[in-house]
Amino acid sequence: MAKRLQVIVQDPEYRDIQRAARLRRMSIAEWVRQALVQARRAEPSREVASKLEVIRAAARMDFPTADVDGMLEEIERGYESGLYP
Repeated sequence: MAKRLQVIVQDPEYRDIQRAARLRRMSIAEWVRQALVQARRAEPSREVASKLEVIRAAARMDFPTADVDGMLEEIERGYESGLYP
């Protein structure tokens, strides 16, 4: 369901937004929607402390690993097999 959002801006700011939208050949509403999408993407999705805790927990794990060169060779063999795009 779509919702209507009303935002009050001063005349100079409105003219700047109008100009930016015109340059991109889009309506002001579409320009604002795209600006809001970009702003949301720029926001961190989780708190920094929470992200750091996940990294610390992963660092405490003892996962089996392989030599980097060996892993790369294995990946190449998989590509060469033709089974994977």
